[in-house]
Amino acid sequence: MPTRRALSDAAVRDNAVGLILTGGGARAAYQVGVLAGIMEILDPHRSPDFSNPFDIICGTSAGAINAGTLACHAHNPHRAMDRLEQLWSNLHTGMIYHADGPRLLRTGLRWFGMLTTGWLFPGLRERQPRSFLDNAPLGELLKATLDFDSLRHNLADGLLHALAITATAYTTGEHLTFYQSHATIKPWQRSLREAVPCNIGIDHLLASSAIPFIFPAQAMLVQGQTLWCGDGSMRQLAPMSPAIHLGAEKIVVIGTGYKDDTHPEYRKIDPPYPSLAQIGGHALSNIFLDSLSMDVERMQRINDLLAQVPANGLQSQSLRPVSTFVVTPSRSLDEMALAHIEEMPRAARTLFRVLGVSSTSRLAAGGDGALISYLLFESGYTRELVRLGRADSMNRVEEVKAFFKEAPE
Repeated sequence: MPTRRALSDAAVRDNAVGLILTGGGARAAYQVGVLAGIMEILDPHRSPDFSNPFDIICGTSAGAINAGTLACHAHNPHRAMDRLEQLWSNLHTGMIYHADGPRLLRTGLRWFGMLTTGWLFPGLRERQPRSFLDNAPLGELLKATLDFDSLRHNLADGLLHALAITATAYTTGEHLTFYQSHATIKPWQRSLREAVPCNIGIDHLLASSAIPFIFPAQAMLVQGQTLWCGDGSMRQLAPMSPAIHLGAEKIVVIGTGYKDDTHPEYRKIDPPYPSLAQIGGHALSNIFLDSLSMDVERMQRINDLLAQVPANGLQSQSLRPVSTFVVTPSRSLDEMALAHIEEMPRAARTLFRVLGVSSTSRLAAGGDGALISYLLFESGYTRELVRLGRADSMNRVEEVKAFFKEAPE
């Protein structure tokens, strides 16, 4: 069994390591590969005494599903990675959302009816569709995969300090961080952001991963009131904030955005009007990716400023330096997704073609691959993402070892 960490009931251990798993739909398979590589670097011989290297785990959207799995298996990190790799490597669209022709047609007709005749027949509004796709299969998959009693035991045994899952409340407009910890941690509140202590369960993961318009919102009971919640990447102004509030002094951030998916070389030509797929892809990229990049830059600037402050000057301040280790894809996931679009069920593939996505799309000119890269839950694509993530970790072996060994600067 892993060695129990020396955690008190009031605080996380010194030099605590936090893990940030961001959103990105199917792109979250990349995170699994990165984590598998990190585990292999830290414990290449898979020792039975190897303990969970992350004291604080924070997940958003699809990253919340990975975070929940890691937290529930914190007593056996290698088994957690085996479960995640098996899940993502054998995935198909029907495990996440209903993609059969009759269901998609029925949903499409309901949307069409609401948009065309809803103003004429107000009674139809009560039967309006709640989302573009039905992710009921995802809920069943999570119920069969996760055991949240194990999470409670892992927290009580000191194998994990805290798990945080973020979501956005459509009802109030607030960004919510649901967190569970064995220690007593006072909830924090910032502009448009609020932390909620609770017992995390399947509903929190479904709420966090409910991509707006794509998947239905989830009803959550918060402080005695019911709030309809959606994807945690919306209004997420500071993705690293939950880990810092929960006590992390070092943070591993695994993003799902390629360093440069822009194409300025096409500014000189006369492009066609953007397709719905292109507009939707940019909208999702704005939700999932941009806030993380800005938060990492902000963290670096704060660390640079704190480095200029004398050590005795920091003792009276609430700010503290936080080391970060950021891993993002070394290849464009948009391009990878377009190469696998033919693996989708025919009905779903037809739907996305109507929106402007096809395997012959000119990615650089139109950017049509962005939308499908979030919704292509097929094993050919996800396996390639896992392999890419592992390779990106293994290319930074010495950095990984140094980060987990050294104290924060």
